[in-house]
Amino acid sequence: MSVRGSWAIRRLYRGGETHPSLRFSRAALVVLTVAFAAVGTAGVTMPLEAQMVVYLVGMIALNLPHGGYEHFENLRRRQPTFRWRYVAAYLGGVAAFVGLLLLAPVAGLALAVTVAIAKGGLGGLSVLDATSGTDHLETRFQRLLAAGVRGGAVMLVPIVFWPETFHTFSALMVGLVEPGGLAPYAAYFDVTRPIIAGGYGLALVTHIGLGYVRGGGRSWVVDAGESLLLAAYFAFVPVLVAVGLYFPFWYSARQVARTQTVDDAPVGDPSWDLVGGSDAATVAIRAWGILVVGALATFGVLAAVYWAIPNPLAGVGILPGAVAFWSIFISIVALPHVVVGSVLDVDRGIWYVP
Repeated sequence: MSVRGSWAIRRLYRGGETHPSLRFSRAALVVLTVAFAAVGTAGVTMPLEAQMVVYLVGMIALNLPHGGYEHFENLRRRQPTFRWRYVAAYLGGVAAFVGLLLLAPVAGLALAVTVAIAKGGLGGLSVLDATSGTDHLETRFQRLLAAGVRGGAVMLVPIVFWPETFHTFSALMVGLVEPGGLAPYAAYFDVTRPIIAGGYGLALVTHIGLGYVRGGGRSWVVDAGESLLLAAYFAFVPVLVAVGLYFPFWYSARQVARTQTVDDAPVGDPSWDLVGGSDAATVAIRAWGILVVGALATFGVLAAVYWAIPNPLAGVGILPGAVAFWSIFISIVALPHVVVGSVLDVDRGIWYVP
């Protein structure tokens, strides 16, 4: 695909920029942003316990199934040999992340933050490609900047606006392996926070301004508006609630719009389709079997990570411990999700756009 975007993408987004899932994602974030800005101005705060429950429900019950669906949709028509290599590379990525976390938990935390930024940014850019278009992003630098701004909102903005909660749970995530391991770095938080604020603000302004100068138009308006909305959302909504609801209400909803907008161009012979069959009953049985296998595989990886981590609940209560463990676990499985499922899969990938 060229940097300016192919004719196929321009054709696609004519019918995809008003997809219901896109409207839902924008409306959900606007409502949450306005609501939390209003209650914050009134001096009302949401109990931390309730925030943790929202986070766990959003990340586990609402968003986890979509991650599995992305891999299923990517692999369903691929050659069996490719599928096995894909799965092997995925498990290798999981093992590598766990190894890094055990050897250097602070570096593991940094990688977890980076993975969240990459997933939100690169995944979001693919949605723009398929729906509203990216004609205003003329260079590779602009595309990377767009991904950095969109993904950076997920992790960098909360560091600036919700530092205490972010640092508390970051310490718990490191504490899964090394209790108190983040303490030596606490003195630098007051220094890094304004640097991150200035850097992200500069990136946001540069992204919007450069997009206007290089092209403007409808695609720029959509991109600029959504970028500002993401920044405001993560600034006003408490970080646990913001992250917990961002992935199902924004990331997953918008990937649904991308999937339904792009033309289906299977890689390989349709006879390789995992759920292919001559009748509806066969398709349903195969789909059910894949769902069961996927659920068991996910639970197996979860159990293995839980067993490998020395202090899986960080020595605290069940709710904060579960939030810390799940945050690390979802980052561990998200690393190969991004790298294996997208960056290395040049033929199709989980964020496929023709």
